Amino acid sequence: MAQTTYSIRMDSNLKKDFDSICEDFGMSSTTAINIFAKAVVRERKIPFEIRSDNKGLDAFTALRAAAKRNGMQDMSLDEINEEIRLTREGIGD
Repeated sequence: MAQTTYSIRMDSNLKKDFDSICEDFGMSSTTAINIFAKAVVRERKIPFEIRSDNKGLDAFTALRAAAKRNGMQDMSLDEINEEIRLTREGIGD
């Protein structure tokens, strides 16, 4: 199979730590990245859980609570878009 080069940017301290751990496992960082890529292709997903710090979820939850308090939780998409349009035009402040 033909080989190709894949170039990535990474924090130098992260690279140093990653290279060191890969060496402890008895492989190069290139081998580790190839193992990761093969797992992604085979499983058709990232082979581990990726989480956020929940700031986005916290903001969404706060907005949902505010909408409920203001009687706006059952707005249709058209009504929401109209609110956005009015806000952008500075109408209804």
